[in-house]
Formats: sequence, structure tokens, C-alpha cells
Amino acid sequence: MILRSLYTAVWYAAAPLVALRLLWRARRQPEYLQHLGERVGRYRAQLRGPVIWLHAVSVGETRACAPLLHALLDAHPDHSLLLTHMTPTGRATAAELFGELAPRVQSVYLPYDFPWAVARFLRHFHPRIGILMETELWPNLVEGCRKTGTPLAMVNARLSARSARGYARSGGLARRAFAHLSAIGAQTEADGQRMTALGARYVMITGNIKFDIAPPAAMLVQGASFRNRFGPRQVLLAASTREGEEGPLLEAFGRLCPPEVLLVLVPRHPQRFDEVAKLAKHAGLKLQRRSKDVPVMADTRVWLGDSMGEMYAYCAAADVAIIGGSWAKLGGQNPIEAAAVGCPVIVGPHTFNFSVVCEQAIEVGAAVRADDIVDAVEEALEILSNPPRRQAMGEAGSRFAQSHRGATERTMDLLTPLLRTSRPQRR
Repeated sequence: MILRSLYTAVWYAAAPLVALRLLWRARRQPEYLQHLGERVGRYRAQLRGPVIWLHAVSVGETRACAPLLHALLDAHPDHSLLLTHMTPTGRATAAELFGELAPRVQSVYLPYDFPWAVARFLRHFHPRIGILMETELWPNLVEGCRKTGTPLAMVNARLSARSARGYARSGGLARRAFAHLSAIGAQTEADGQRMTALGARYVMITGNIKFDIAPPAAMLVQGASFRNRFGPRQVLLAASTREGEEGPLLEAFGRLCPPEVLLVLVPRHPQRFDEVAKLAKHAGLKLQRRSKDVPVMADTRVWLGDSMGEMYAYCAAADVAIIGGSWAKLGGQNPIEAAAVGCPVIVGPHTFNFSVVCEQAIEVGAAVRADDIVDAVEEALEILSNPPRRQAMGEAGSRFAQSHRGATERTMDLLTPLLRTSRPQRR
């Protein structure tokens, strides 16, 4: 109790900085200044019937939750589903993926972790259950759910060794929060063991729901359309790149790759599209943008993927993919989309966010690891010059993605008893 009071006091002390951070982010994304009342628990949205609440922080979690969201709606046809996010891009992704399901599915921001804001949120929506995607642990939110008797589960949960050490340093604060979760569906045995060591009481190994996302047929068609635009050139995809990676990548690409290779460069964050375009210009590489939707010229060296929600299409159009976030010490990004469409994968040394997935993909021959970006470009060129190897890696990736499916069903097995025993609350 004392530790949580201190934690709450830090939130109050940091409130002006939180406001300034919103203003700072709004310089690039004005959407951060929309729906401000929701950040403190004030809502206009209304849902019919009992409510299932699913929290997906940003883009990655929102896309990952799709199989589970549909499974929940199918299993509980009389329920509405509330999606909560922390970022505008997460909210926009939900509108793109689930907009046609409105008003049964609605998106709002989760409030900041002030006790009174959490209480307002729970009072307004009265969710029958709360489901946190991956690893979002807010002590006051957990306590608020405990006080109202709202079961709160964490699913598709992952916890790196580094993050576990960080939680351990918080003393009893994190331990109490983990202990009060009703259930956890962990991606791997290692994730589950780390959470159990931090106080989690009921942990089930359910696997990674992202494997259950089948490549949408429309994206495969879009990928074929992209490929037609590129002509006979080979295609190197740099997917979900982060700040500090694009500059060295563009330099290495311009120096090592012949004009017969086209670089499709897709930054992780949309607010950086213009910045990355300037980096390509500075590197002396002619660039075109996906958003212009015009034919790709023969002398274009870089095609900037400045769109959202088309990663499967980019992967389907590529001959080999370099996965970003793994050369800067950011833990890497998800390689599953590329593997699922049979695209060979190259990752960097820093993949702790997807450590098991990357190691397994490497083990079965669907991916390789490169020490730095120059090595990655050289490895990509070797794969491009070796069609049998490229085909073997692609086929291994498809088999790898297929063999790991089933996490959604196991997660539903985890959640169903909680929904069966909880009671719809008055609203």
C-alpha cells in the first residue's frame, strides 16, 4: 500500500511533464491532442449489453489482438467489445481493422494511471472482464479492478530478462500487481517463469497469437500489385526501421547494391516518413513514395512505404526482408509477417522483444542474424544471388509460421472460466 501510494505521488508530480509530453508528440502527430478527456477517464462512448474490455497499447498490439477479438465476439454474441489504446496510431489501426464492427466494437484511450481516473473508467464502462495484451502492468489499474471485482487477465504476455530485472527493482509494487492478475497467458516457458518469479499466481503457456494472423487475401493481392510496379528488379525490404538505422542502411545500400536491386523502406513510425525521405535524398538515392500511387521509375533506388496497415503486402512483394529495431538496442520487431508469406528474414543482434521467435526462425532456417547493418545488406545480396537458398528459406518460414498456430484457442481456454464466473455489472 505504501509503495503504491508513493507510485501515485510520482504520477501526480509528473503530471505537468505528462502534459508537456503530449504537446511534444503533437508536433508530429496532432492526434495526440484529440480525446484529451479520455486520458483522465471522461468518456462519451456508450456500449450495449455486457462489455468485454481488451487493451492494446499501440499498432503492434492492436494488430496482434485481431484473432482474439474475433474469437471473443463469436463466443459472446450478446456482448460488446471495448478496445483501449495509448497512442493515436493504435486507435487509427483499430478503426482500419475493426471499423466495420462498430458500434459493437469501439475504441477509446485508457486513462493515465491515477486512481480516480481508473475509477471513472471502470464506473463508466463496467467491463465484465479486462484483458491486457502483452505486458501492460499499471498498479492502480490492477488495484481498481481488484476493488470492483473485475477479473483482469494478461494475454500474449512476454517479459524479457531485462524487463524482468526492471520490475524486480520496483520491490513489492510489481509483485503485488502481478499477484492480483486473475490469469496470465504467456508466450513462452521463459516468459511464464519470469512472471511467476515476480509474483504471478496463475500462468498458462498459450503461445504467440501473432502466429494466428493469416495473411489477408487482399494484402497478398496488393503485394502482387506492388511487385508488378517494380518490374524485373529484385526487392530488398527494410521493415519497421527505427531512428538511427535508416541512415547507415541507406549508405550501405547505395554503396553495395547495384541498380537492379530496389530498396523498399518502411519506417516503424509514420511521423518519421518525411525525415526518412530526407535521409534518402542526403544519401543521393532517388526516392518515390508509396502514397503517391504512381509507377515506379527504372532509376528509382528507394520506394518509401509511407502507409499504414500494408506490411503483409510489402513482405509479399519482397525477395528478402531486413527487420528493423534490431540494430539499435530496441529489441527488434516482429518477423512473423515476413516468414508467414515465405520471405527470407535477416535480423540484427538486438532481438530481446522477440527472442524466442527469432531464435526458432533461425534454427529452422527461415532467418539469419547479422552483426550490423552492413553485414545485413551483404547477407541480403548473398540470398538474392542464390535462388535455391532464397526458396528454401521462404519455404522454411511458411512452415514455421504454420506450425506455431493455435495460441488464440489456448487463450480462449484461459479466459472462458473467468467470463463464466464473472457477472455482468450494472451500468
